[in-house]
Amino acid sequence: MAQSKWYQLDNAAKIVPSTAGGADTRVFRITCELKEDVDPDTLQSAVSVAARDFPHFGSILKKGLFWYYLDQSNLDAEVTPDNKPALDTIYREGRRDLLYRVSYYRNRINLEMFHVLTDGTGAFEFLKAILTEYLGVKYQIEELATETSRASGGDRQGDAFGKYYQKAKEKPEEAKVAPKRAYHLRGEKDENLQNHLLEGTVSVPKFLKAARERGCTVAELSTALFIKAILEEMSVRDRRLPIVLSVPVNLRNYFPSDTARNFFGVINVAYDPANYDGTVESIIGVVKESFVRQLRQDQVELTMNSYAALEHNIAVKVVPLTIKNLVISAINAHMQKGITGTISNVGKISVPAEMEPHIHKFSCFMAAPEVQVCLCSYKDLLVFGVASAFVEHPVMRNFFRDMVDMGIDVELESNDFDNEPAKKEEA
Repeated sequence: MAQSKWYQLDNAAKIVPSTAGGADTRVFRITCELKEDVDPDTLQSAVSVAARDFPHFGSILKKGLFWYYLDQSNLDAEVTPDNKPALDTIYREGRRDLLYRVSYYRNRINLEMFHVLTDGTGAFEFLKAILTEYLGVKYQIEELATETSRASGGDRQGDAFGKYYQKAKEKPEEAKVAPKRAYHLRGEKDENLQNHLLEGTVSVPKFLKAARERGCTVAELSTALFIKAILEEMSVRDRRLPIVLSVPVNLRNYFPSDTARNFFGVINVAYDPANYDGTVESIIGVVKESFVRQLRQDQVELTMNSYAALEHNIAVKVVPLTIKNLVISAINAHMQKGITGTISNVGKISVPAEMEPHIHKFSCFMAAPEVQVCLCSYKDLLVFGVASAFVEHPVMRNFFRDMVDMGIDVELESNDFDNEPAKKEEA
């Protein structure tokens, strides 16, 4: 009998099981909206074929004495209609379940993953592998190849944090200055702490034009608009606290890697409301400076090194997992006090030219304690996916209205947790 293969969690994944709870299930969803309705049988076959090239995605999560670990299983993912609450819990202790699920609704394919397995970049590569098989069979497209399909199995399953840690640890650690408290969004949350999804689609050329006119990038303008939208909901009293946005950074842009596991860092962008003069321009300068300073190569290495510090800390290593869970949960709760929200730029999604006529757009959503905005683009469409346990979305209403004021048309869709058909409206 063949011996089961197991995987040590990467450094970013180590804290995920200990910090999942409530609306923050640590699950994210990436979607592909096709131009025709989904064929479930073809999709099921495509998922089964694509999964062979991502063997560690077929693992289940187990508890060891000191750490969680992934144990490879022989389970197959079952494609189902989209009949669960969005970003619903995937990992349940003691159950032998896969850590991802694939569902469909009309012309939309959803891939939801527990963050233990991978980050947004790795998940999109898996979704593109599924689409390659699906579209190849459905439309008889031969010789399709994605970037991931050209990567070796070892590269996809490799722990990039471990690969680059030796280089990173040679850098001296620098103290990170971060506020102990930040402004937190207010409002009524869903009584069941289910995530509500909101999706805003805009024109890439128009958004790029607005960014260039203000001397910034898409990511910088998006971050500044999010801060402005939050400011517009703050009272005079609230403005004594800073707004702090957490911004995930794809480390593959700094350290070459084809890993399909987690490989990201996080920077924090802090803004003092006292500097706000009513314009987005008064925010952009602060955002730009923060991006430039924290995205220098040496600073990115320090960010990556901080993820490795937990694993390589001798005192932490020998603490039993039961106690470790309590400590990590307490530390995470303390850190969340200093974060207002999160904005994540997955970037431009590309597929082989033969697949493009069959795909309308991509989008992504991430569960979060407060509100998380995820953006990605495909061809001429830029999509902002918002996940939140709040019933109302005043901040996001401000966010998209500010875009309209810039001359950028916005199409909104919402998909509530009860899985009613998506509702469309103009901002």
